Amino acid sequence: MSEALEAGPFFHGTIANLREGELLTAGRPSNYRPEIVMNHIYFTARVDGAGLAAEIAAELADGDPVPRVYQVEPTGAFEDDPNVTDKKFPGNPTRSFRSVAPLRVLAEITEWTRLTPEQLQEWRERLTNLLADERAEIIN
Repeated sequence: MSEALEAGPFFHGTIANLREGELLTAGRPSNYRPEIVMNHIYFTARVDGAGLAAEIAAELADGDPVPRVYQVEPTGAFEDDPNVTDKKFPGNPTRSFRSVAPLRVLAEITEWTRLTPEQLQEWRERLTNLLADERAEIIN
């Protein structure tokens, strides 16, 4: 794993209610395929990208979870996320990354673009179609 050429700030979207200083770690089930335990923790340099991840996590979770975005700091080396970079898009237009090292929570971000009900429905349909496709692989 090589150090990515991005200085941040970095963000992570989730439904977890976290405090400043807490660490986010790998080893949790995938939001998209819960049967897969993820070897990395994912983050982005785009606050709205983290917001999208949080909203999708909330859509797929049981109950009535609150989507949250946190500014985070990688504690170790990180790399471009291969799930959305050269495998699917040229370069790293989403500015998405992953690490095996924890992310430290710096602060909760409350200003990010929320999806409309129509956009959430579109993402719900995209995810349903993606998850139904056995060829849709998560690079873990």
